[in-house]
Amino acid sequence: MTTTTDGSLLSTEVNEEDALYEQLLLQAAKEMQSQVPTTQESKQIRPQPGFCVKTKMSGIEKVFVNICRSDQIPPPPDLSEEGLVTLLESEDPTGYRIPMSLGEPHAEVDNSGNGCTAYDIVINSKFYNKIQKNKLFMEFFMTIGFEGLENKYNLELSREWRMLKNRKFLGCIAEQNIRTKSRPVIQELDSSTPASASCSNPLISEVESTCVEPEYTIAAEPADGHPSFLVAEISLPKADSAGLLLLDLGEDRIVLWARPDLYHLDIYIPYNIVPEESGSQFNRNTRVLTITMPVQPA
Repeated sequence: MTTTTDGSLLSTEVNEEDALYEQLLLQAAKEMQSQVPTTQESKQIRPQPGFCVKTKMSGIEKVFVNICRSDQIPPPPDLSEEGLVTLLESEDPTGYRIPMSLGEPHAEVDNSGNGCTAYDIVINSKFYNKIQKNKLFMEFFMTIGFEGLENKYNLELSREWRMLKNRKFLGCIAEQNIRTKSRPVIQELDSSTPASASCSNPLISEVESTCVEPEYTIAAEPADGHPSFLVAEISLPKADSAGLLLLDLGEDRIVLWARPDLYHLDIYIPYNIVPEESGSQFNRNTRVLTITMPVQPA
């Protein structure tokens, strides 16, 4: 699927992509296992999307992992490629820690319309740039990240993974409360909890999400046979301007966010459309977004 993300699709008040991405987001997280003292300070982060990888669990079930970035996550110690090689060849590599936040699993729908599970891993923005440029660091990080998810959620993930070319993330990325705490190999960033727990165990406090799927209709013109174009009408009664919206059209998919946590829509279209020739208009009076999408010939 070829995806086009273009702010010009919205006719009024469209902000820059990154500014919109930063405020779109909430997902539920749950309190995990052992807990840490209530005196621990916490803060909220709004991760930005980075890339999404596809793997499998137990060799069958598809799993997607969203690798996200935030300046609020501490960077790991600076390490050269030669230093990483030495570390990997050593008998005890636990002296090098990668701070990361491991999000709760969330149910999503893949490109084929089938159910799947997605996880979010948030890392420091500079370290994110580093793994993008260095294959060895990328492989090292993905191994550590997968091990972190396996240990936290009792999973068994395949080490064969593929980065999606046209998708920065799957689903709705969460805004999280985090704290900074030293961990062996993986440093987990957790939030405050009762004082009875051990400080060495991971914790993510619950963050409620009010992001809901809006009502919508899609009409084909002409109604009979292969259509020339599709018209989608999406009802967004809580959105009062187009500046709250981010629209992403792929050849067979509509993805829409309304920030900060109003709506999220990700639907499959049974025809191949032409994203670059599509257009949309948000009516402030009716709070309806209308999207017109030319359909590729059969």
